[in-house]
Amino acid sequence: MLRQRSGCAPQPQYGWKVIDWALEGAPTERPHDPTPGLEPPEGCTVLSESHERLLDYLSMTERWVDAGELAAHLGVTTRSVRNYVNTVRSRTTPLVAIESSSDGYRLDRGSYAAYRKAVRSRGAEAETPRDRIYSLVRQLGNAPSGLDVHDLADAHFVSESTIEADLRRIRGLVEGADLGLTRTGSTVSLTGSEHDFRRLLSRMFREERVQDFFELENVQREFSVPGLGAFKTDLLEMLERNGYFVNEFGTDNVLLHVAIAVDRASRERALEEHPLPSGVGFGESATGDPSGVPDVPDRSTVLAEGLSELTRRHFGVDLGRANIDYLTLLLTTRVVTPGNDEALATVLRDHVASSDLDTVRAIVRRVQQEYLVDLDDDAFTARFSLHLGNLVARARNRSLARNPLARSIKTTYPMTFEVAVFIASEISRRKAIVLNDDEIAYIALHVGSHLERSSHRQQRVTCAIVCANYYDLQDLLRRRIESELGSELSIELVVTRTDIDPQTLPVDLVLSAAVSRPGGNVVPIHPIPTTDDIDAIRAAITRVRRHNRRAAIKDDLLRFFDEELFFRNLDAPDEESMIRALGKRMVERGVIDQSYIEGAIARERMSSTAFTDSLAVPHAMEMTAERTSIAIAVNEVPMPWGGSRVNVVALIAFSASGRGSFQRVFDQFVEVFSDRADVLGIIDKSADFASFIEQLVHVIDA
Repeated sequence: MLRQRSGCAPQPQYGWKVIDWALEGAPTERPHDPTPGLEPPEGCTVLSESHERLLDYLSMTERWVDAGELAAHLGVTTRSVRNYVNTVRSRTTPLVAIESSSDGYRLDRGSYAAYRKAVRSRGAEAETPRDRIYSLVRQLGNAPSGLDVHDLADAHFVSESTIEADLRRIRGLVEGADLGLTRTGSTVSLTGSEHDFRRLLSRMFREERVQDFFELENVQREFSVPGLGAFKTDLLEMLERNGYFVNEFGTDNVLLHVAIAVDRASRERALEEHPLPSGVGFGESATGDPSGVPDVPDRSTVLAEGLSELTRRHFGVDLGRANIDYLTLLLTTRVVTPGNDEALATVLRDHVASSDLDTVRAIVRRVQQEYLVDLDDDAFTARFSLHLGNLVARARNRSLARNPLARSIKTTYPMTFEVAVFIASEISRRKAIVLNDDEIAYIALHVGSHLERSSHRQQRVTCAIVCANYYDLQDLLRRRIESELGSELSIELVVTRTDIDPQTLPVDLVLSAAVSRPGGNVVPIHPIPTTDDIDAIRAAITRVRRHNRRAAIKDDLLRFFDEELFFRNLDAPDEESMIRALGKRMVERGVIDQSYIEGAIARERMSSTAFTDSLAVPHAMEMTAERTSIAIAVNEVPMPWGGSRVNVVALIAFSASGRGSFQRVFDQFVEVFSDRADVLGIIDKSADFASFIEQLVHVIDA
């Protein structure tokens, strides 16, 4: 039976019947063709999950994306990609503009945003099968006595068989959240605690917007709770007034829980008592054991009172103790740490548990031993010890934080993320908790910010200035460049002759006011540099640093490859199978033993090693290989890997003597394979080991 979708009034003269699209894009029921010249009724536009994934991928970049790249990402053929593009265009015109050219496809992000806004404003509650499933979960959570399957099918304008299929998916979804789905005849009910249901709502909302920072407008609309912006302003002011550091990422997540609490309270859905352990997040353990922290004022009570007052003032609702206690727990473990207005010694004395401090110091020593990365700094130790207390509380409360920067951090700073994975593994072992990529990314932020403050790895680029001798013009030019770029450039020479050969100057860059065209390492500038000149110099500095980094790794990479460890189109069904296949050959070559393979699999389970959309770099955290070596599989057909689809898998084995090169090789190896076009070139032109090396050198030198 075909049904019309929600929001579409009966229009029999159109002959239009709505499709219930399956997740892979095939219709379960075929529509009648609309009467020629007539458009389907407003609000009846529907996109499949595959179409949505296409739009999501295009929306993340402003460059042209070719059909091959899209096909690899979606796991379909290029012909299917063309069909998807045509389908999306026809169903969303004029709001979604997908441009085509010889370079591929590009999405007009402004028109796409307008389309999403228009769909929301029309109140379409089941735009995709995923949206319909989430809508059904919300409905079931609001109906403790259950809902009738026939009524649900009517309400969503789909067949009863479609609702039955949705319920099968929902069963797996809710069981993963410690909830249940029961059935009596045609009546289906959601069972479980209110606390677990709210956690499920939060997770579903985050998954729908996995690529974005939260927008308060979306939260307000989803849960019918206006005024979150004003509430957030007053909340941040209250936290700052009480001397807290604030994690903005965590703040938005707590606001989501505030909206859920207000919405559920308005439906008289009470939260079970959730006692707030005194001091959690402020130096005490999740069990309330102070672990050596002196008695301090109960900051949790202050926050609870402030939250209660703010929710009453902004939303006109008394959430009650259970809700306020839970929201306070979220604040203390996700958003705030004390000590914003206190000296470092005071923070360590009053807010850091001695057990957490001991753990951090032990981990810092291990990081130095394994990676030669120095984190031994009082400020880092204090901040990370505070973070550790909150982290453990979140993990034991099964309320791990979301980090919208997780994917970006992992891709852009692979070595920093790798150190964070090691730290997370140490924390997991010592505290008996499990951490996810979002929490690992927060650890990476701590590590990265410390290294940025203390590291001098990125040396200044050397340069010479060539400028005609005219009064003090060359001195003015030098002072201007130093004032703008002194932290990035080291001016080694100022040459006042214009007939000098710039290639003979022993520097990385030559800034010349005597030539008009760039060439080699020469950047033409004006005697009185303009803003465009400064921008051109900055771009040249970036090129020089990139070239230097790649030159430094070229010899290392080539030294670590072995023709016997190169594979073309090596088939494996999953990550573990691929690691074992590559590892087996490395064992045969005497590079590693079986324990290294098991270590690489254990590392993979901690966090996916798919650092880019094309490359996975499995490896063990212990550097126990006999020698540093890389086994690599270059595959035309991408394989699933930790939520991505990769064409290149490189199992890297590092020896203890290779610790010094680990950071350089690891970071730059990921960088080399970060450009999708370069990867496709390597795949297409690497028929054998010799051509692979040739193409790799070409990419590094480009």
